[in-house]
Amino acid sequence: MAALSLENASRTISENASRLGQRLQESFSEHTRELAITKGSSLYLEPDDKGKNIRKQLDSSSDREKLDAMKRLVALISKGRNVSEYFAQVVKNVASQNLEIRKLVYIYLLRYAEHEPDLALLSINTFQKDLTDSNPLIRAMALRVLSGIKVPMIGSIVVLAIKKCAADMSPYVRKAAALAIPKCYELDSTHLPALIEIITSLLRDRSPLSIGSVAVAFEAVCPTRLDMLHQQYRRLCRILVDVDEWGQIDLLNLLLRYARTMLPRPSEEEIDSDIKFLLTSAEPLFQSRNPAVVLAVSRVYYYAGPPSYHSRVVQPMLRLLHTSKEVERVVAAYVLALSRSAPNLFSPYYHQFLVRTDDLRQVKQVKINVLLLLANFETHQAILREFIDYADDPDDEVVSDAIRAIGKCAHSIPECTQQCLSALITMIKNQRDAVVSSAVMVLKYLVQSQLAAASISSFAAIAAMPQQSSLKIIAQLAHRIDDIRHAKARACVLWLVGQYSASNEPTNGPEGIVEWAPDVLRKSAKGFSTELPLVKLQIITVAAKLLVLCPSNHTLSLISRYVFSLAKYDLNYDVRDRARMLTSLLSGIGLSEAVGAKDADQEQRGGVILRREQVRVVLFEGKPNLMFVSELNMATLGSLGMITHKPMHGDSVLPDWLERGGGNVSSRHGGGCGPAGATVIFFLCPDCTQHQGFGVPGRAHAFWRLSNGTIQASEDDAEEDEASEEGSDEEEEESDGEERQEHEHR
Repeated sequence: MAALSLENASRTISENASRLGQRLQESFSEHTRELAITKGSSLYLEPDDKGKNIRKQLDSSSDREKLDAMKRLVALISKGRNVSEYFAQVVKNVASQNLEIRKLVYIYLLRYAEHEPDLALLSINTFQKDLTDSNPLIRAMALRVLSGIKVPMIGSIVVLAIKKCAADMSPYVRKAAALAIPKCYELDSTHLPALIEIITSLLRDRSPLSIGSVAVAFEAVCPTRLDMLHQQYRRLCRILVDVDEWGQIDLLNLLLRYARTMLPRPSEEEIDSDIKFLLTSAEPLFQSRNPAVVLAVSRVYYYAGPPSYHSRVVQPMLRLLHTSKEVERVVAAYVLALSRSAPNLFSPYYHQFLVRTDDLRQVKQVKINVLLLLANFETHQAILREFIDYADDPDDEVVSDAIRAIGKCAHSIPECTQQCLSALITMIKNQRDAVVSSAVMVLKYLVQSQLAAASISSFAAIAAMPQQSSLKIIAQLAHRIDDIRHAKARACVLWLVGQYSASNEPTNGPEGIVEWAPDVLRKSAKGFSTELPLVKLQIITVAAKLLVLCPSNHTLSLISRYVFSLAKYDLNYDVRDRARMLTSLLSGIGLSEAVGAKDADQEQRGGVILRREQVRVVLFEGKPNLMFVSELNMATLGSLGMITHKPMHGDSVLPDWLERGGGNVSSRHGGGCGPAGATVIFFLCPDCTQHQGFGVPGRAHAFWRLSNGTIQASEDDAEEDEASEEGSDEEEEESDGEERQEHEHR
């Protein structure tokens, strides 16, 4: 009996579970039917021929049919299809009672209202009627569509709609009004005074939801009217933490520009209270989950705070490094810009910027530059080992940057010069052309710098090395000329050979020339016809330099004549011009036959003939070609040019600090801090100077106008007046009293 009861109970549970599963499946199918995800189907995956009956569905009397048709249209729009042919049928449903249909109709009209302005104008009355709808979402979408109809003749209607929505009770509608202001201004700029008036009223909005959009409208319509922010500055700083994430970015940029224009430059000894208030208000945003907000706060601290505040951006930026690949690229560019001015900020954290194998190429290059800036006496050994490892990277551009960084380390840190040269000499034996060419070019610039400017302390260690002196390095490069296949690297070696081939000591070679130089010319002349033009130019130059050093050597004359003969008929005009120029230059030292010039040509050429000493000065004492020039990227933090390393259209230039601020503390009272029902007014002192550039008074005093018509000084002015009275004599007190009476009389 017990077994039978247990079997019945098990069967009952199984039946109930099966019934429940079937019920859940039916319920799920019913609720997801409108989303078209039943049985794995999707509107976005359906073929385009499914939309042939859309016009019939739009004219149907069933809301379900209309809703299905609108969903199909939106899906086709998302796939890039042109569905403007249904515009007339869609407009008929703009006044539908179904909220979902109206939302989709508005989305469609936002896309095609510009292409069908005549048909869109027929629905203006409906849009105006929707501005009074009880649903704030409908009111906001109606304004969006109305401002999206780019027909100049309705500009006045759009301005009235924006003004009406700017006073709406819903902050979402006021936000839509702020976003519609730039569209209206772009449509017709003659409405600028009315739009500025609307922006002024929106700046007093107490809702954090809309203030970010107001900042966008301000920057688009009246970016130079910073005087409009005087009353709202402190209040905007206070509500900064409550604004939405993307609104915080726009508001931070606006407040930063205001601070640099209207407030005095901060210093370690003195910082304006309003600047300090901005920095204090923005500091909690370092904990934001949005990386763009953290970077915007870092920008404010860097451009508005004194150097003692810059250290506060280090930890938040290090936190962002491991967020994602895209964020890492931007943060690395920020760190690079900050390290150029203050490398000590990130020096203790250099290990955070070590290159990983899965990094993007751009990130690797930026990290190499960051590590180069962070290298100092304590960290250069570890960083230099990293650069040597990066020379084995599969990307040739990364290899080039890493080897160039090794050379810069030798240039800036004398203690690591020996290690850098040893690493570069080893890289010459590498099998990769990119490694060899980069190492040769870096060695060329290092040797050139040491030999041309031996007095520079940075290269004192090179001159003191007996094992690998500069000439021995050139000799090693000369002996490996056949193994160096990269054109630019071969040209560098040939230039070094020609430039530093003179010798005052007796050698086994021609008199006055090092013994390995003629052999380099012989090897190069042998394959002259197969070389690239860049290498041919250097071969011709080497031949001319060796001839100037030893004009009596018969072998050099024959090799040079052969080289100049080939260059005279070369296909490249640069090579022909170089040969012709050097032939003329050498004509004054009795080498016409050596270089293949005929007497008739000499008579026709004419001109000034230089002596041997003069030719030597021309060839050997030319303009120095140094590598290590600072590559500063002066792009502003937060601009796209800082990432692309190119000037980008639309990047804003941050204003420089003024000698004196453009406004008084009292004029930034913040609004809402006075007596109930009072409004703030401003009076200018007679001795105030006019601030140039913005038409903003240099000094303004704020007073509260009470409801009974009397005028009362604001708290900040009262405190300033008390302080001035305590530190002034009787004559100044009398003058202040007369001035106050004059203000009240006005």
